[in-house]
Order: sequence, then C-alpha cells, then structure tokens
Amino acid sequence: MAKHGKRYIDATATQVEDKVFRPREAFEMLKSLPAAKFDETIDVHMRLGIDPRHAEQQLRGVIVLPAGLGKTVRILVFAEGDAERIAKDAGADLVGSDELVAKIEKENFLDFDVAIAVPDMMRKLGKLGKVLGTRGLMPNPKAGTVVAPDDLRRAIEEARAGRVEYRNDKTANMHVPIGKRSFTVDQLMDNFSTLMEAIRINKPAAAKGVYIKKLVVTPTMGPGIKIDPNDALALKTEG
Repeated sequence: MAKHGKRYIDATATQVEDKVFRPREAFEMLKSLPAAKFDETIDVHMRLGIDPRHAEQQLRGVIVLPAGLGKTVRILVFAEGDAERIAKDAGADLVGSDELVAKIEKENFLDFDVAIAVPDMMRKLGKLGKVLGTRGLMPNPKAGTVVAPDDLRRAIEEARAGRVEYRNDKTANMHVPIGKRSFTVDQLMDNFSTLMEAIRINKPAAAKGVYIKKLVVTPTMGPGIKIDPNDALALKTEG
C-alpha cells in the first residue's frame, strides 16, 4: 500500500475525496489545500464512456489554453530551406533536418516539449516513430503538428502560448494538464472551460450512454478532487 506524506494526509483530512464539487468550487478547494514546495501542475483526469477499440469512438483534438500552461515550452521544428528560415524567425528553439533526426536517433536527444514538422520532412521521420511516438512527441497532422510552411508561425506561436493535445488512451481514460498551482481560480476555470467545451463538441457520434463517467482535477502532489461531469460539460467559454 502506498504511503503518503504529512502534507497529503493534511489535504485529505478535508475529505475532498469523498465529495463531488461544481467546477469553480473544485478549483477553490484545490487552491486552499496545503501546497508543495514547487509550482505543481494541475491535471484533469477523466474516465470516458467510449470503447477505444473502435476508431469511430476515438476522441482526439487540440486546444489553445487561454491562460497558457505556465511553463517555458521548448519547440523543435523539422524543416529545411525557406521553411527553416520561417521557423527560426518565428522563434523556434531548435530547427533543422537530417542533423536533428540523427541526433534524436543516435543520441536519444529529447530536450524539447513539442515537435513540429512540414509535410516534406515526414518521410525522414519514420525511423523516429518508436522514440518520439511513445512520448507523444511525434509530429501528426491530427494533432496540428504537421503544417505547411505558411502555417509554421501560427503553429509555433500556439505551442508557445499553451497549445495542448487531448486524446483518450487504450483504457478510455484521458489526462490533460491545464496549468499551474500558482494560477488564479479564474485562470484555471478559463482553461478548464476551454477543454470541456472541446470535449463536449467533439463527442464521438458512435459513443452511447454516459459520456464522462468520472472527472477529477488534481495537483501533482495532492489528492484528486471530483467534479460533477454534467456541470463541467455545461460550461461555455467566453468570446
């Protein structure tokens, strides 16, 4: 059985794990819990009522969090020629072609958070599938990380601002970061509302029954706080 520290025990003494909150109440409760010695990441975890064995029930998409993610994002771009110049001008941290592919393949170089590629580069990236794919770093058109040269600037700016991919795993669960413990309740609510509206709008047509079976928000080192899925799906983003 896992052992928890005093801070975690103090947090659970509020009995947050036994209650179901409305979204804003949940984030207010989260902010009131004992904090760790670092700026914890706030994650949303949900159990979906889908069958991930069927392609038509897969849930995947990309959002830009209005309050960002609260961290510095290192962006790598696979490009050459004019596209390489555009990516560098747009502020990408690492830009290149064959040399970057070789560095990742031979040195297991993974010092970046997002990888973006132009279509012409994808034929060179096949060999990196096992390295990047298992870490969610492989450029993919569905994730908006394979873009035409003219869209590179936008893709880089979105990644820097707080672009997040959400997708279910093979057990029908989903885990998405929405910010940091230092964020205000309003900032966390803005990001959470953006995520939940995307989840609602993109519900697979083939999914039947209860769409979200369980919804929890949690800091890195704290207990999970349950949120009523119906209240969460009813949220609307402003603008």
